[in-house]
Amino acid sequence: MKIVEANGLGLRTRRGWVYRDVDLSAEAGELHAVTGPPGSGRTSLLLALAGRFPHTHGELRRRGPAALGQVAGVHEPDPTLTVAEHIQERLLLLGPVPRRRRQLVPVAAVRARRAYRRDAFAAAIAGAGFTDAPLDPDRYGRDLTPVERQVLGLVLASLSGPNLIVADDVDAGADAPERAWIWAALSRLADQGYAVVVSARAVEPGATAVTHRIGDPALPSPALVAPRPAVEADLTPEVTA
Repeated sequence: MKIVEANGLGLRTRRGWVYRDVDLSAEAGELHAVTGPPGSGRTSLLLALAGRFPHTHGELRRRGPAALGQVAGVHEPDPTLTVAEHIQERLLLLGPVPRRRRQLVPVAAVRARRAYRRDAFAAAIAGAGFTDAPLDPDRYGRDLTPVERQVLGLVLASLSGPNLIVADDVDAGADAPERAWIWAALSRLADQGYAVVVSARAVEPGATAVTHRIGDPALPSPALVAPRPAVEADLTPEVTA
């Protein structure tokens, strides 16, 4: 089942193209990685795919809700809350999964939201498939390493039971063992049934991710390409019965 589909997607401002001519189609259970040089528009593209940022060209279709993981400057941990408090707060804000949506939400997310009064941290970590995560429930947001921030962002994103999860710069600040772990963890998250789209400097060798490179200098000059009208629409409506 296709969760997000972009055809010829682009964003052009008065300063020029942020990104352009992006084709990406992600299904449930797939991991996709957007790579490219600094300034290639990876973050803007991810936010557009999640419905959090505009695009000016091309077509974008998305089925169901999307959730953000770690996106620097946009969606980050609160420095004054511990990891466990982040999870408890998110579960309280979400509340129980409505009965009409339970068949549409991954079982792990339903269980985590039922457990918020008991052991929210353990339930949330297990639900995301991150039981081996390098994450201390008593660690404050301000003290988290780059990898810990990524892990917390992915766990929080999974709690709402979205169809699509996006995260930015997943390999930033990580050493070789940490990069190997995060790519394996992203694959496990996709195995939960989410469509996962992330950006990275490079995809770790052996990672099971579909790679999309943007921002290469070989792209044609904007003046030589006729702009396409922007269209955004949902895919087949979500079944709520």
